[in-house]
Amino acid sequence: MPCRPSGEVASRRMIEFYGEIRLVHIAAVMTSGGLFLLRGLLVQAGRPAWALAAGPRYLSYAVDTTLLTAAMMLVTILPSGVFSNGWLAAKLALLPLYIGLGWGALRAATPGRRRIFFAAALLAFAAMFAIARAHDPLGPLAGLVRGR
Repeated sequence: MPCRPSGEVASRRMIEFYGEIRLVHIAAVMTSGGLFLLRGLLVQAGRPAWALAAGPRYLSYAVDTTLLTAAMMLVTILPSGVFSNGWLAAKLALLPLYIGLGWGALRAATPGRRRIFFAAALLAFAAMFAIARAHDPLGPLAGLVRGR
């Protein structure tokens, strides 16, 4: 019976697919954000039944599952030094906030609350995106704060 490769050996083999996994992750981020934007705009336009219908809802689940799977694969194959400055922790800390705000944007009791939740969720998404692009917990503000 052949022995299974250790986690370290497996992650070294997976690094060959880094580019493809990264592209899937980026595509899933953009699709997820775009789908949330569309669903949120539908709610804002007075069409919550369309936004909360089974099709868009299940598509959102599928895209987000793909997104998180690709993210976990990237975390597994990349060296820990890539995440040493805390940018990943900052992004992950914003994720539950984004999810909660997104839920409120689609389901809050009043139109005013839905608008506030929607705007806040979009800001949280933008912050996570900026942090990921900069690979810094301060996102694009890092240069200003650190005097670069």
